[in-house]
Amino acid sequence: MARRVAIIASNGGLDSAYKVLNIATAAAATDAEVAIFFTFEALSIIHKDAANLLTMAVGKEHYLEGFKRANVPSIPELIEVAKESGVKMIACQMTMDVTGMKKEDFVDGVEVGGAVTFLDFAYDADVTVTF
Repeated sequence: MARRVAIIASNGGLDSAYKVLNIATAAAATDAEVAIFFTFEALSIIHKDAANLLTMAVGKEHYLEGFKRANVPSIPELIEVAKESGVKMIACQMTMDVTGMKKEDFVDGVEVGGAVTFLDFAYDADVTVTF
C-alpha cells in the first residue's frame, strides 16, 4: 500500500510555492499518494497568473539567483511535474467564495473542495505537512 502525504498550503509567495511543490513532487517521486490543500494566500500558487502573483519576500531575493544557478524548475514547471506525478491539488472552496475566485482562475487539473474533501484524504495520511 502506498504511503500518503497530506500537505496544507496556506501561505502565498514564491518561497512558499517552492517549498510546497518541492515536498509534493519529492513525495510523489517516492510513489507516495500526495494531496495539497491550497487555502488563503496559497491559492496564488495554482492561479493561472501565478507568474505575476507570486513574489519573493523582502530579504529573500537572493534565492532567485540561487534558483537560476541551481537550475531549479519554475513554479509552472513544478506544477506540471506535480500533475504528471498524480499529485492531487485541491483549491479551498471557502477561500474561493470569500475572494470571488472561480475554478477557471486556476491551472487545469485543480479540483475545488472544502476542508472535508481534504480531510477525507488526510485521515489516512502517513505524513501531514503544513506551509
